[in-house]
This record gives sequence, C-alpha cells and structure tokens, in this order.
Amino acid sequence: MVKLTKIYTRTGDDGSTGLVDGSRTAKDNPRMAAIGDVDELNSCLGMAALQADGAMLAQIRTVQNDLFDLGADLATPGDDFTPSEMVLRIVAAQVARLEAEMDAMNADMASLASFILPGGTGLAAALHVARSVARRAERSLVAARREAAINPEAQRYVNRLSDWLFVAARFANGRGGDDILWVPGANRS
Repeated sequence: MVKLTKIYTRTGDDGSTGLVDGSRTAKDNPRMAAIGDVDELNSCLGMAALQADGAMLAQIRTVQNDLFDLGADLATPGDDFTPSEMVLRIVAAQVARLEAEMDAMNADMASLASFILPGGTGLAAALHVARSVARRAERSLVAARREAAINPEAQRYVNRLSDWLFVAARFANGRGGDDILWVPGANRS
C-alpha cells in the first residue's frame, strides 16, 4: 500500500518528474502526457460517479482503480510487461472485463439508427465527456509508443474503455431511449 506523508518534494521544480524505476523524465515527455490524460480521465469518471448508483457506480469505481493501475504501468519504463506483486501492468483480463460489461449493457439496447449527440441524462453527459478524454488519452499513448516501450495491453484497455464509455452513456440514457440523435444538415436552412 502506498503511504504519502509529504505531498511536495521540490524535485519537479526543474520540469522533471520521477518514474517508478527512479529515473527522471521531462514533464512534457509523451509518456507523461499520456499519464496526465489518464489522470484527467479518472477525474472525469469521478464526476460521473456522483450521478451513478448500483452496478454502474461499481463499474465506474472499478475502472477508476484500473486507471490508477494504468498510470503506474505507464510510469514503469522497460519492455517487460509481465505483472508482479511489485509491478503493476494492465492485463488482458481487464480488457476482457470491459468487453463483457459492454455485451451485458448492449443486450437489451436498441441498435443505433444515427450518430448520437453527447448528452441526455447528467450521467450520460458526464460519461461522454470521459469518453472524449479517453480518446485523447489513447492518442497520447500512441505518441508515447513511438518513443518508448509501452504495454500493448494498456493501449488496448484505453481503446476498449472509450467504447465502454460510449455504451455506458447510452445505457445511462434509458438503454438508448433518451439518446439525442444527430440530424445531419438539420440547421442549414
């Protein structure tokens, strides 16, 4: 368990930050941009959780925990992505769980007849914000992978999570019944 007694260290005053292995990197390094986007995504989910209850709240909290694991994964340099007691790595089972949850949410949901506009219920709107941040986090992961070894399961997780957030938003919109449909060209005249 992590124990923090002092929040400021002054070690980052020079624009660098520490990684899990003790090495330091620039705060604007692509790896750090990805970690920052994952942190922002987690904060968005914290806001969404304020409007959730029951199974949806439990699923959001599980994802939030996964995102902390993901941040630790991204902050661990190297190309050995095997998890251990001391090394957190995103694993295929976490991706599979997202897929199973999406399948369950989609089971009784109407098929899409159009693209949908972000919104509907407060929870759905918050999940759509999180979805757009998840897509940015994925872009950041792709950029980071150009410069350093990044766990492929981490990228799969974030890709699947943006899908999960879309499905969860529709589920929060009365299983798609309260979705706001896009009407192409509706305002041209």
